[in-house]
Amino acid sequence: MRRGVAALAGAAALLGLPAAAAPLAACHLEGVERDARCGTVRRPLDPAHPEAGAIDVHFAVLPALARRALADPVFFFAGGPGQSAIDLAGQVAALLARFSNRRDIVLVDQRGTGRSAPLDCGDDAPGRPLAESLEPARLVAAMQACRERLRRLAWGDLRQFTTSIAVGDFDAVRARLGAERIDLVGMSYGTRVALEYLRQFPGHVRRVVLDGVVPPSLVLPESGSIDAGSAFDALIAACAEDAGCRARNPDLRSRWQALLATLPRRVVFHHPLTGVAEPLVLTREMLLGLVRAPLYVPALASALPAAIDTAAEGRFDALVGLASALGGSGGPRLAQGEHFSVVCAEDAPLMAAQGAGFDPGLADVYRRICAGWPRAGLPAGFFTIPPAPVAVLLLSGGDDPATPPRHAEAAARALGSRARLVVVAHAGHGMLGLDCLRDAAFRFVDAASDAAALAVETGCARDVPRPGAFDPVHAADAP
Repeated sequence: MRRGVAALAGAAALLGLPAAAAPLAACHLEGVERDARCGTVRRPLDPAHPEAGAIDVHFAVLPALARRALADPVFFFAGGPGQSAIDLAGQVAALLARFSNRRDIVLVDQRGTGRSAPLDCGDDAPGRPLAESLEPARLVAAMQACRERLRRLAWGDLRQFTTSIAVGDFDAVRARLGAERIDLVGMSYGTRVALEYLRQFPGHVRRVVLDGVVPPSLVLPESGSIDAGSAFDALIAACAEDAGCRARNPDLRSRWQALLATLPRRVVFHHPLTGVAEPLVLTREMLLGLVRAPLYVPALASALPAAIDTAAEGRFDALVGLASALGGSGGPRLAQGEHFSVVCAEDAPLMAAQGAGFDPGLADVYRRICAGWPRAGLPAGFFTIPPAPVAVLLLSGGDDPATPPRHAEAAARALGSRARLVVVAHAGHGMLGLDCLRDAAFRFVDAASDAAALAVETGCARDVPRPGAFDPVHAADAP
């Protein structure tokens, strides 16, 4: 009998069942003032063959401030793919602070990220030479070498880290916490996770917020090129229409085209963190990558006209600094192995034979890396979005270079009458960073009914302006 009980307990742990689960332990998360509660669920590496081994999926709960929390916790799904939700705890606690008044916030390190069977290539040290991240050939070689290192891990079957498999882990965490229904908040790639969770487990979802929508049909490398081109064109046009920007940066589009025509050429960058001078041969693809990164944040993009002007004069440090500002030394780590395990399985099969758009070289890099990456099969319904059985709020920035409104519009049409799309014309990637939209999202989740949630006022989105073009201070202007 004892052997039978032990066998049943082991099976429950392997399948992520809540039976006889150990209590959550108090834990401190960086950037969070109050103690959290941390735990794990034991999950099969390959759900189709649970006898082949298991992994521990780590999660953390930021407890609600109210003594009696509401029964539906908020599950936050991080972006990337490849970000650790637990590593983002400080930012999430601040971003979703109002949610935590009455609801627990749950952070799960998606398999392959953070503490959950990480697929970390260890290549994101902030002071590493710029050429390692800018030169496509070096990036491809580094990912190929990392792939072989990861395959030697105990959890190194890289086919087992897709979105579809990961949402089973998320539901195991839900069951572990004893929550009948949960609220989903996804950002960027996390919106694809939320949509897949809603597809697989509709009965366990109460409300959904999608910020920067990545439907399963969106091809990340191609969107990062095509949509970046639209955002860049809008920035150039806005500068031409603004008298101050036009005066400081005359003929910006012509200067940009002339700059591209000089490439490839040998230049010297000064590393934005170390200050070390780094000579390299700058190609068109590398320059486009530098410009694409600041477009995610309109406040950074507002400095691009000035940075392009200085680059046209042979000085590239401003562009490098802007491109590095999005991550910086304190930015979240990205598990590159998880990133490519997802993209190579879910996006690469939909990629065109040749790159297109603003930066076709981006898709070419992904194509070369994915050529040798172990590729998982996907469930038959993965690329479909069924009509939503609950209220869904979709948020999109008109100047988003990766997930602009066209993707959110397609998802909203598929979700049907219980979907509400809000577009902020002059915003970039991430609407929950805007106070008025964050407040609307809170009221959406807090509403007593789906009808009340869908009727939440979001008119403030129309009043968000485009940041004015950056006006640099010159030594001659100083008092």
